[in-house]
Amino acid sequence: MTSAPESPVDPPLALLAELTHRCPLRCPYCSNPLALAGRSTELTTEVWLDVFAQAGRLGILQVHLSGGEPAARRDLEALVAGARSAGLYTNLITSGLLLDRARLERLRQAGLDHVQLSVQDSEPCGADRIAGFQGAHERKLAIAADIRAVGLPLTLNVVVHRHNIARVPELIDLALALDAARLEVAHAQYYGWGLANRAALLPTRAQLEAATAIVTQARERLKGRLAIDYVPPDYYARRPKACMGGWGRRFVAVAPDGAILPCHAARTIPGLEFPDVRQTSLADAWQHAAAFTHFRGTGWMREPCRSCNRREIDWGGCRCQALALAGAADVVDPACSLSPLHETLVAVAEGESASPPPAFRYRSLSEGPKIA
Repeated sequence: MTSAPESPVDPPLALLAELTHRCPLRCPYCSNPLALAGRSTELTTEVWLDVFAQAGRLGILQVHLSGGEPAARRDLEALVAGARSAGLYTNLITSGLLLDRARLERLRQAGLDHVQLSVQDSEPCGADRIAGFQGAHERKLAIAADIRAVGLPLTLNVVVHRHNIARVPELIDLALALDAARLEVAHAQYYGWGLANRAALLPTRAQLEAATAIVTQARERLKGRLAIDYVPPDYYARRPKACMGGWGRRFVAVAPDGAILPCHAARTIPGLEFPDVRQTSLADAWQHAAAFTHFRGTGWMREPCRSCNRREIDWGGCRCQALALAGAADVVDPACSLSPLHETLVAVAEGESASPPPAFRYRSLSEGPKIA
């Protein structure tokens, strides 16, 4: 197997800047790793500002300021200003709970371009139970109004699963009521805490098909008024998604502790060493680090991927999912019907989704008490 790229590597489109793993919410579908980075390991303001400057020089166009909850960083305004100075389009991905109108105004003045606000459900009781935070939903509605009041564009993001999928129509109505320009309906992806809670989260195939039909109809009906992005789940698919647009092809992530990653879950793969942004430049990591070149392109592929006519469309699917479900990162993603494990995966999905859901294992730095 060769790990060399097959053609010159274009710069990544976007940087995912995971500023912190701290978050007031405890969502059971969170894709952060089970071993969360503590505050003492987080990069300093100065290092993040250098990362953004490097990103601009590398040709990256946008930065997604994420976490955890990025507003837990007291230096968020300075980080936004630094990203803007580097020529990056700045998107804040937030729960909203640590924001208020005054801080939003400061962020806008610092150069923030866009806010992506998460909601967990269309009604307070279900939303607060999923978030593991009492009163979260009402606070989110208030901050959504503040986002629009200060003149920032708003995307509403909702992760759907068996506990809220029946309310997709109400979630679309909520996005309209909050004056969002875009709604992202993303089925839970089973990494990190999401994988630990898979049996509690998987919807049935019938629920998936109903939600897909609703979104398809709403997209046509609301064209020009509300853009709706739709991220389907892998577990009922026939072909896998091109995870992150293909390994090491479109996105680069920097973790709270400085690790430079092809995707936020990449550290689950044993045997890969990920460079530290304090010791290796983004450009060098992107072009040359083995963690990026190992699964880039098609040279690493085994059969059936190697001879598949979709090999440069889905790029073999997700390497982290292949490891989690098949035990090896260099085999076909079991979400693909060509995988010998595909039917087993479908059977697992159908069995777990038809069974009573177990209690949530809430995301927490300390595995603390749960909301009933």
